[in-house]
Amino acid sequence: MNPDYALFATVVDSGSLSAAARALRISPAMVSKRLARLETRLGVRLLHRTTRRLALTPPGERFHADVIAILAAMRTAEERLTGIRDVPSGPLRVSAPTSFGRLHIAPSLHRFLARYPSVDLHVDLTDAAADLFGGRIDLAVRITADVPASVVAHRLAANRRLLCASPTYFATYGTPDDIADLARHRLLAAAGQSPWRLAHGRQRRTVDVASVVETNSSELVRELALSGVGIALRSLWDVGEALADGRLVRVLPDWSGPDDLAIYALHPRAPSVPAAVTAFIDFLRETFDPPPWEAA
Repeated sequence: MNPDYALFATVVDSGSLSAAARALRISPAMVSKRLARLETRLGVRLLHRTTRRLALTPPGERFHADVIAILAAMRTAEERLTGIRDVPSGPLRVSAPTSFGRLHIAPSLHRFLARYPSVDLHVDLTDAAADLFGGRIDLAVRITADVPASVVAHRLAANRRLLCASPTYFATYGTPDDIADLARHRLLAAAGQSPWRLAHGRQRRTVDVASVVETNSSELVRELALSGVGIALRSLWDVGEALADGRLVRVLPDWSGPDDLAIYALHPRAPSVPAAVTAFIDFLRETFDPPPWEAA
């Protein structure tokens, strides 16, 4: 099959040329060049490109549906050859966010491996959106509000986000009294995590964050919050234990991130799902029912 087909599917799934380039580990210019080459060869425009977004043309929508079906059929053919359809076995490629995977998947993986010794497990921890098609990923754990139509999504848990800081921070800088008061405080956010969207009942507020420390690491933001550097908006799965033992304290507890984000297990649409994928989804459901961070 033409490799540009998988690239096209990746661009649609990622939502932008730059995101597709990161997933494929090539330059945006190369993605654009290969996409243009594919359109020239087919004699149709597949995507409308603007500076803000991509949109499928009507021929592009039809072609995308066909490409997804072709990729799924190829995966099914491979699985039949390796005999992994009925019994969990063979290669299983899983992607998960770095911090979430380290904190909440890795400690329980021994149970999955003991239960399914014939599965050849490969786990990729990355904060980039995994490309389920071009990246040959069987299953991706994602924290998102937008699930692509090209995949099947299994909701694993809610993703509650809370404002928090350490007692050391409060002792040094005081406590904000309301949302507007956040403007005079030291705030922490990783790249791409500003502005904060906050909710209290039906009220909504947006807070622009000029982070005290610029970083691309959410884990670094958590450590800075723990050490008293500033106030952070963190997922409960990330800071639940620290809140429970008092290392962190909620800030403006009536306010939190809106409940649009959730934790999902995603896999490509296919006529049938490999047994290893189904087994791993079941393992994740067991692990997060109930979510351990909610108990904390």
